Amino acid sequence: MKRIVLFGNSGSGKSTLAKEYASEFKLAHLDLDTLAWEDTTPPERRAFKSSAKEIDAFQADHSEWVIEGCYAGLLEYAMRKATEIIFLNPGVKTCVSNARSRPWESHKYPSKKAQDDNLSMLLEWIKKYPLRDDEFSLRAHRILYEGFEGKKKEYTSNLR
Repeated sequence: MKRIVLFGNSGSGKSTLAKEYASEFKLAHLDLDTLAWEDTTPPERRAFKSSAKEIDAFQADHSEWVIEGCYAGLLEYAMRKATEIIFLNPGVKTCVSNARSRPWESHKYPSKKAQDDNLSMLLEWIKKYPLRDDEFSLRAHRILYEGFEGKKKEYTSNLR
């Protein structure tokens, strides 16, 4: 039984790897971006309890799954039922390069232009990953990784 939680910086390859695993192993796939934010303008973070209920429902509906994201609190919650975690940590330079070449994420942006209009802000945010002290930071992800007692892997490049 596979229940995998993938995490890392924006641009680290989470969505790509999650889609590969979902296809290869026939796993249900949940991108935490889809439940972490209210559908408002500007977007606001959804209450943790509300997001946690959606994670519970997803995990109850699927015996095997892959969950991906960068939200340490939600990741930690999802990891309670994980059989394995994967920390994608290829470095800031690789994350920036990946973000520049990512395809349109239609579940996040109404158009490719809207995504591209947000790119400079995203790149600056990616570059601050090792410096931040929030739930999206290298520090928070390292704590999750080190604290997990089950099967775990850390990838430090795009090559797996």
